[in-house]
Amino acid sequence: MALPSAWSEMRVGILLLSVLGLLGARPVAAGQDSGSAIPAESRPCVDCHAFEFMQRALQDLKKTAYSLDTR
Repeated sequence: MALPSAWSEMRVGILLLSVLGLLGARPVAAGQDSGSAIPAESRPCVDCHAFEFMQRALQDLKKTAYSLDTR
């Protein structure tokens, strides 16, 4: 009788961990209380932060391109 290879044992282990992870996960409640939501006024502006980050990245790219052009 041949012993199973390490690869097949690893696949069975990964499958077992995946199944256990799915069984242990809790379903997300679809109907949350309307009073528990955070109002938009108190949430951080994600779009504003992303825009500022992209502006800084673009400025850095422009500086890098300029320094490469001057060389």
